[in-house]
Amino acid sequence: MKIRNFYYLIAGFLAMLFAVTHAWNGQSVVLPKLDIDAISVDNQIIFTYIWHIITGENLVFGIAFIIMSIQTERSNIRFTAYLIAVILIVRLMVIVGVTSMLDVSRLTDTLIDSIAIVIYIALIIQGTSVKKKQYDGQQPQ
Repeated sequence: MKIRNFYYLIAGFLAMLFAVTHAWNGQSVVLPKLDIDAISVDNQIIFTYIWHIITGENLVFGIAFIIMSIQTERSNIRFTAYLIAVILIVRLMVIVGVTSMLDVSRLTDTLIDSIAIVIYIALIIQGTSVKKKQYDGQQPQ
């Protein structure tokens, strides 16, 4: 098994790390705060599964990028990478947009997540620009 795209391999490991830290942060910090009487059990359930949808997405993205890092066929891989990048851009827009609408002064709280997403997207885009020669180790014909 030969790594053909190190950008995708790094993106895959980052996504797996994001999945673990997102789940951990949710379970240890965010979700326990929902155990207050002011929030109904229905809302607690909805918030909890919405939180873990992001965890699941990150896990799937990580697995996909790790698999893509060893693939030789580039056309489908490039489409998949762009699709994931668009999903991440939309995720970033939602984070920044909702934070801005509810409390613009809290935008600085999203800075670390925003930087991580931008770096992640940059790695993905960089991975799509790997030339065939670099990608499969053969000379173009």
